[in-house]
Order: sequence, then C-alpha cells, then structure tokens
Amino acid sequence: MLKRIDQIDESCASVRIADASFPAPFRSGLEYSAPARGTWNIVHTGMLLPEAHEIFVCAAGCLRGVVLTAAEQGTSDRFSTIAIRENNLLDGDMEQLIIDGVGDILSKLPKRPPAVLLYTSCIHHFTGCDLKLAYRRLREKYPDVDFTDCYMNPIMRKSGLTPDQLMRRQLYSLLKKQPLDEKSVNIIGNDFATLPTSELVTTIREGGYTLREIQDCHTYQEYQQMATASLNIVYNPAAKASAAALERRLGQKYLYLPLSYDYDEIVSGLNTLCDTLHLPHRDYSDRIAACEAALEKAHEVIGDTPIAIDYTLTYRPLSLARLLLRKGFNVKRVYLDGIGEEKADFEALQKEAPDLMLYATVEVKMRFLHGAEVGGHGKHFLALGQKAAYFTGSDNFVNIVECGGLYGFDGIIRMAGEMEDAYLHKKDARRLIQIKGFGGGCCL
Repeated sequence: MLKRIDQIDESCASVRIADASFPAPFRSGLEYSAPARGTWNIVHTGMLLPEAHEIFVCAAGCLRGVVLTAAEQGTSDRFSTIAIRENNLLDGDMEQLIIDGVGDILSKLPKRPPAVLLYTSCIHHFTGCDLKLAYRRLREKYPDVDFTDCYMNPIMRKSGLTPDQLMRRQLYSLLKKQPLDEKSVNIIGNDFATLPTSELVTTIREGGYTLREIQDCHTYQEYQQMATASLNIVYNPAAKASAAALERRLGQKYLYLPLSYDYDEIVSGLNTLCDTLHLPHRDYSDRIAACEAALEKAHEVIGDTPIAIDYTLTYRPLSLARLLLRKGFNVKRVYLDGIGEEKADFEALQKEAPDLMLYATVEVKMRFLHGAEVGGHGKHFLALGQKAAYFTGSDNFVNIVECGGLYGFDGIIRMAGEMEDAYLHKKDARRLIQIKGFGGGCCL
C-alpha cells in the first residue's frame, strides 16, 4: 500500500557543522540532481576556445542535453554531433564512425575551423575503442586542423580527474610551444574573466606585464599567444591539473593563488604574486577598510535575515560563510556535498559556529527538502547562489555562478553589494534557475 509522506526526515541530508566529518560530511549513494543547474558544463567551457568547433560522439539520448546547451548558448553553428547506434556496437566500427563522421562534418561547414574539440563518451571506453588510432588518422587526413581529445564521461566523476577538470586541462592543450616572454602572464581555468578592478589584475598590469585570459581571445591566433606567457596563475581548484600540464609541456611556471574571503590570506597571496613578479609589496589597508565599510553597509540593510550559501556561487563557500558570520550576518546554511580545500575554515567554523547547518545537494531526500514550505520552514532566506535559492524557495538571491570573476578585496566589496541588492530586489527564481550556464547575471 502506498503511504503519503507528510514529513521528511532530514537525516543524511543535513548535519550540524560541529558534527560533520571532513572531507565528506554526507554518505555516497543514489544521487538527486536539482533543477537549479546554473553552473557551466563541458559544452560552455569548450566554447571559450575561439573559432573552434565542438563535435560530440555519443548515443542519441545522451546527446540531447548538450545539443540543448549549445542551442541555449546560441553557439549551434559551432557544434555538431555524431550519433552512435546499435549497429556500430555490433559491427565494431566505432573508430571508423568517428573518422567518417568528423570528415562529413568538416566537409559541410562553411569554413574549415582551425581547431576541433572532439568529445567521446563512456561507451567508447566500455567497448575498448582505439581512440588513439582515430585521432592519428584524423590528424593525418586534416593537417590544417588541430584536434584535441575531450570527454563526456560520467563514469569518470569519482575516479581520477573529473570531466570538468579534464575539460579545463584540454582547453589549453592546443597551445603550441613558443619562446616565453618574461613580461607576459596568463590567468587560466576560469569560466568568467577576472574583473579588471580586482587587485590580482591591477597588480599585474600596473607592474608592466601583459595579462591574458582566454575570454579576451577573439581569434585562434590570439589564443595561441597565451603560449608565450612565462607564468600561469590559477585560483580555480579544478584548473590546477591544467596548470601542471602546461608547465610540463610548455615550460610555463604556475602559481596557485586560491580564492579566499580571509583578509590575511588575500594579502599573503598578493604578496606572493609580487614576489614572483619582482614587484614591491603593497599596502592594502585602504582596501580592507573598503571591505569593512561595504559589509557594514550591507549588514545594516540585511539585518538578521537568515542567509544560505551554496557551492555553485563560489569555490570557497565556507570561507565566505566564516567572513559573514564574523561580521554579524545570520548565516544559517551552507549547501555543499564535499569540503575540498577548506579544511581550515571547516575546523574554525566547527568552533565559531557549531550550529551552522550543512545541507547536501545530491542526497535523494533533497528531492523533497526544498521550497519555502519545506526547505525554508516558513523563514525568509537571502540566498547566495542558485541552488540555495531553489532549496530555500527564495526569490531574494545573488545570481552568480563560478565566482563570476570576483576575486580579492574587490570581490568581497562587490559581493557585499550583490547581497544588498538581492535583499532589496526580488528576482524570478523559477525563470532564472532554468537557464543553464548563462543563468548568472554576470554573464548576460
């Protein structure tokens, strides 16, 4: 007999941070995917490579999502698919299907692209497809096109590099070795360009260095100029493998300056940058004062309103929660599934805010623990991130994904302003969270 469920037990879906375990506060098992999917995926990230054409090779059912992503992004002219059918598995012609399919696509494009991002899928690994052979034949047949291997492979999510990490690595895999320019620097691995007002950017440019990010490259030739940089800067944890690969292949050194909301850590990172670039240290007391003023102003507006933060907003949600709690904000929840590099913030919050609640986003019970009636328990939340907005049922939310280019003291000041604006002006959460990848207001 079917039984109506009126109350959902939150066990396994939520935990007090004081009782949580590092680095995995929740069990691993059957997963739920919330409809708030505003983060970028491998289609969006690949489209950052200018003039390149993406080709996905997969079963038709799996192709549906990526086709819709390209259409939503308005990049269908740079996107093609090769559908795998049952006969390809039975006949064992997977390699030839790739070679012939790519050739057919290239022959029908109005202009030959300088580069092709070729995405294979889990079925190729299950069947033992000789991908090296396929790529070798394609490079021999089309020497004027640069091919790189990309992967739409969900079975790789929890072993080795994830598809997201692989995509960020492969995005720079077509850079060709050139003489290095000691006065040239790249920032790599981000979906959004770092805002020009960030201290990271101003320090580099005012120090007399040329700075490049892939978002600023409009042609394939401009993209190739990134190979001349003597230093790559990374602050997205998912892009560290990309920086390491470029160091091995092109000899470009890299500097990992993790995003942070701790003043001392920000200063330490910027000082490390200055030391690396042989620049004098700067006094950031005025920037810290500006952060304090912006946070105080936001707190006067927001008051004791409960705040929920999710991991899609920023690479360091616990660091942000810690800053806001120290400044008197009423942070009640953080939505995340793992803790990653934030061990210090996690341990500090266990002592400073033991009742802070951590909520999973993929636990199956979260299918029912969302909305104002259930997830919000009748409270009005200010949500920082699309998943936080969905799970709390709030239309007052900061609509930023993947940090949105915010970094350093400038990022804190802008985040405070976004929080204040989100509190004062409602958004249509139901409409916005349906937009995948380009849902963040920062990229419209």
